[in-house]
Amino acid sequence: MNPQAVAWARKRVVYFIESTKRVRLGHKTAEDIKGYLSKQVAAGRLEDWQFSQFVDALRILFVTVVKTPWAKDFPWEDWKSPHLHFASEIEHYAHASVALHADAAKQVFRDTLDGMKARDLFGQDLGTLREEIRRRNYSIRTEHSYETWVTRFLTFHAYRDPRSLAEPEIVEYLTYLANKRNVGASTQNQALCALVLFYKVVVGKALGDLNDFQRSKRPKLLPVVLTHGEIDRLFAHLAGEPYVMAGLLYGSGLRLMECIRLRVQDVDFDSEQLIVRTGKGKKDRMTMLPKKYAAPLKEHMGSVRKLFAADRKAGVGPVFLPDALARKYPKGGLEWRWQYVFPSVKLSIDPRGGVERRHHIHESNLQRSIKKAADAADITKKVNCHALRHSFATHLLMANYDIRTVQELLGHADVSTTMIYTHVLNKPGLSVQSPADM
Repeated sequence: MNPQAVAWARKRVVYFIESTKRVRLGHKTAEDIKGYLSKQVAAGRLEDWQFSQFVDALRILFVTVVKTPWAKDFPWEDWKSPHLHFASEIEHYAHASVALHADAAKQVFRDTLDGMKARDLFGQDLGTLREEIRRRNYSIRTEHSYETWVTRFLTFHAYRDPRSLAEPEIVEYLTYLANKRNVGASTQNQALCALVLFYKVVVGKALGDLNDFQRSKRPKLLPVVLTHGEIDRLFAHLAGEPYVMAGLLYGSGLRLMECIRLRVQDVDFDSEQLIVRTGKGKKDRMTMLPKKYAAPLKEHMGSVRKLFAADRKAGVGPVFLPDALARKYPKGGLEWRWQYVFPSVKLSIDPRGGVERRHHIHESNLQRSIKKAADAADITKKVNCHALRHSFATHLLMANYDIRTVQELLGHADVSTTMIYTHVLNKPGLSVQSPADM
């Protein structure tokens, strides 16, 4: 392995040891390793080459370092292609670890296994799609989503050559998503966009009429809005970084990923403003920095700056820069102004370049904190991160702020989107009094 691969493999082994430390290394059995590897396959978080390197790293650990008796006879090479050799074992272990209904667990496993097979059969085509997505500067999430939809489409049609499939097969698949898988309208539309791009770029064919498929219904849901009292109870059970982040969601009206992707240069303490870069629709906007959370945020950023200084001293790679900025400012990623306000506590390998760097915190950290705090506060509403943004908009309207002003702060393209928040306003003309209260 090259030094970079060695460092990556070492990190994976350390993570393995930490996550399985209930059993000492010398006491681990072959069944333990099969179970762990099976769960990794079912989770589908590692690319094939990453999984292969991880298997090699575990082999060195147990054969050379720990010298466990069973390790020499363990089928390490076969586990590099687990979907070809151990389908039944993966299914068994995956079912034991996935807290889903049995049928749902089987579907998760089948999707993972089928996706791996599709990637083996159509790796070159998927690579071409990946290159085009990166050329267009789409996000890494879009890249993963589009690739997944294409593999699911090819799996649905029994791995037939995509050049033999056309509009009728795409219509059939999109209808299947709506009728059988019950996906939402936005999910179905994402699948359609992925297939249109795949056929245009990889197959070299512009698709014709695709309107003749069963469209998923877009539900009209009312937003979850917390009262001022519920906000106080919720925040009473938050502390540290989650408290600051939740404060920006509620106090500034940020979306979850807008908060997580904030850079140091986007925070203006003097003007009490935040700049949201390339928000939904690739639009920048400005919103307020609430005074209540300015001091905790400044204290948090002081800790982040110490972490930044330690990274520079240790020679950690530059922070990720969007689009072509990394080429325009080759040393920009090493500057304080470009660092994430909420960085991850762990370093990670950039899947697009293989560089070890410190990325932003994962959104699940805040999501778990919000849910835990809502449970502790005994709030019976379905509270999530976006409910704080809903509450931001609703409370501004209740305070008689103009709806167009709220629209600008939220970054809505159309004021009709903002109008949904007027449903909770208890004002003449906007609500009807119950006859029981007359």
